[in-house]
Amino acid sequence: MTTIVLKAFSALLSYPNEELRAALPELADVIRTSPLVAPREQHGLLELIDELSRSDVLAAEENYVDLFDRGRALSLNLFEHLHGESRDRGTAMVDLKRLYETAGFELATRELPDYLPVVLEYLSRRKPGEAKDLLTDCTQILQSIATALIARRTNYAAVLQALLVIAGEQPISAADVPIRSESAESLDQNWIEQPAFGKPTMHGRQSDAI
Repeated sequence: MTTIVLKAFSALLSYPNEELRAALPELADVIRTSPLVAPREQHGLLELIDELSRSDVLAAEENYVDLFDRGRALSLNLFEHLHGESRDRGTAMVDLKRLYETAGFELATRELPDYLPVVLEYLSRRKPGEAKDLLTDCTQILQSIATALIARRTNYAAVLQALLVIAGEQPISAADVPIRSESAESLDQNWIEQPAFGKPTMHGRQSDAI
């Protein structure tokens, strides 16, 4: 069982530039043939790929920024969901970077080690059992981001749903998640007032842009 599909997920959650758009047919092939992707999740992922391929470049980039760069609820930096801007986040970041280095990888990106596409690229180079264990450690964070994406009714939610299934969890029912149209600032305020987690469940784990 191969984890190469996690690299495809990493690409799909990255900024939708021309390079990504050119790789979409290859990503679709990986998703169609991966034993890690169940039919229901495959359908959602292929819909995302189709949307990205049909969208105007500027529109796709604007949509990405609007989703992921304007509020904590949808942040793809995992430790931000656990630690916010506290000093603990820096410590966890150092531990994660050390995990990458111990495995023989060095970050080659400006993104932080806890950036989900970086984490997924790292996991795509690890054994399936190790990849699943780390995803399981991240379950609460993945569920939180997935719920926020479903609330925005965006096809990007399919990537998080597929990750939850790989981690051994049930995907989130979209019917149980009300549509939310609040601004990013409102979403941030909700996150601050109602933190999703108590004690961190992902400690000392990190990802690398290889």
